[in-house]
Amino acid sequence: MLFRIIALDIDGTLTNSQKKITSKTRSKLIAYQKSGGRIILASGRPTHGIQPYADILRLKEFGGYILSYNGGCIRECKTGRVLYRHSFPLDMIPEICSIIKDYPVGINTYEDNRIIVGQQINQYTELESRINGMPLHFVEDFADYVRFDIVKCLLHGEPEVISRLESILSEKFSDRIGVYKSEPFFLELVPKNVDKAASIDKLLHSIGVATDECIAFGDGFNDISMIRYAGLGIAMSNASEPVKKSADYIARSNDEDGIACLLEEMGRSVFPSLAMI
Repeated sequence: MLFRIIALDIDGTLTNSQKKITSKTRSKLIAYQKSGGRIILASGRPTHGIQPYADILRLKEFGGYILSYNGGCIRECKTGRVLYRHSFPLDMIPEICSIIKDYPVGINTYEDNRIIVGQQINQYTELESRINGMPLHFVEDFADYVRFDIVKCLLHGEPEVISRLESILSEKFSDRIGVYKSEPFFLELVPKNVDKAASIDKLLHSIGVATDECIAFGDGFNDISMIRYAGLGIAMSNASEPVKKSADYIARSNDEDGIACLLEEMGRSVFPSLAMI
């Protein structure tokens, strides 16, 4: 089996603990693309927060894709064309804000190249800003401000509070939106039936690539669906146990060039010419 597509989560997978792509990992992924493969960067980040990594890996040159907002939007790097976008139901935001107002959490969404924040700014809000390289803009009335098209909302707070809100919001809204953690301190709120696997499936069908020809690497809860979906699903050794249990194979950690090492081990399955390894 020749794997024609690699789907990569970013944080904790593609990047190391310093949020950097190492030279070894970059070299192997560019060699993979030169051999004819294509890359999908699949992350909960907004598109703006993914673009620098797409540039480092030269996805525009080789015809890769950015899958942002946990699958809510897919962009073709070569043309900049949006292939798929699923909007969040704006009528739900006032009710969500009403539920979370008594909890010590922040809520955000994305407008142009900035993060719109309501309720509070905490250490996890600031982490979201640093990760994506986007400034924070606090608004007093989040529900009143957000009347433009968005793809997702994100709640951020202490893990025990996030777990509590995950239970509450899942029970109340499971028929209307997706509710799941991407990190113990981040709770993703996305349109119904939007996740990484569903969006990758749409993309693969549109470009004529079979599921079995796709590898997916991830480490987070929001990577489980694509790890299970792919022909070969790989969890990083730094992933949590539920993620590892969903995988076909465990790679070395993100601080040990896990992606590069596994691609090297796979040889002709990813590099038709062994000279590319």
